Amino acid sequence: MAAPPGEYFSVGSQVSCRTCKEQRLQGEVVDFDYQSKMLALKCPSSSGKPNHADILLINLQYVSEVEIINDRTETPPPLASLNVSKLASKARTEKEEKLSQAYAISAGVSLEGQQLFQTIHKTIKDCKWQEKNIVVMEEVVITPPYQVENCKGKEGSALSHVRKIVEKHFRDAESQKVLQRSQAQQPQKEAALSS
Repeated sequence: MAAPPGEYFSVGSQVSCRTCKEQRLQGEVVDFDYQSKMLALKCPSSSGKPNHADILLINLQYVSEVEIINDRTETPPPLASLNVSKLASKARTEKEEKLSQAYAISAGVSLEGQQLFQTIHKTIKDCKWQEKNIVVMEEVVITPPYQVENCKGKEGSALSHVRKIVEKHFRDAESQKVLQRSQAQQPQKEAALSS
């Protein structure tokens, strides 16, 4: 059944829309704002991951047809509660990380140094910039050009662990470069063979 103009869409209803570009969108109504004519639909994940969904925001002014497939008349389930302190903590952490990246860029740190910092930070959260130096766990300092031999600190497990991370980072980066070079040469070889 087609939805009449001015229809209010119930949360939980299944609807199908055809956009002005003839694209068919179908999903569950998550929200509808009558005043702005914006419809939020929950659709299966485009990534194919289970327990994930895509949320589409659709401006109904650009929709040529809306069809209600299954109208939900009962009260929708209550919204899940949000852990506000956890969200605030995550936002604060992400802000600190972005500021750290911005600091590194403004300090003139090389791209290799920035990439190494990110690699270390994935494993050890306690790392920061001190001018152009990377300081890890307040025990290890890595100076430019950020190689294994540039890792300084008190001999022990922390220094050894950081050196292993740096070593692996550059080994992985080198193998990635070799792979990219071989992939770039492949079309050239194929072109030479076909000539």
